[in-house]
Amino acid sequence: QVQLVESGGGLVQAGGSLRLSCAASGSIFSINAMGWYRQAPGKQRELVAAITSGGSTNYVDSVKGRFTISRVNAKNTVYLQMDSLKPEDTAVYYCAAARRATVGAPPGGMDYWGKGTLVTVSS
Repeated sequence: QVQLVESGGGLVQAGGSLRLSCAASGSIFSINAMGWYRQAPGKQRELVAAITSGGSTNYVDSVKGRFTISRVNAKNTVYLQMDSLKPEDTAVYYCAAARRATVGAPPGGMDYWGKGTLVTVSS
């Protein structure tokens, strides 16, 4: 099993920045891709960004140019740097991991999930 623990959420004004972190533990040798998903109230969970162990990345169009995903394999940690935040970015952000090399998986395609961290962007 793999455990994922997110940190770094909080309240920020529009235009501000936040950095999310996700630390993986347990059977980490089984992980290839890691990613961030988010779910706003009343909406479905969606992919925000993902990265494989080899460094391939993918972003949802709405965050391109504003968010950056990165990964330190030696620390089993993935980060999401979020800049120029907008009120519509408000959501619970979840860290997820998959055993296969995928950067475009829907939520059902990921194998492990964290409990989520709330990001609130005020206007």
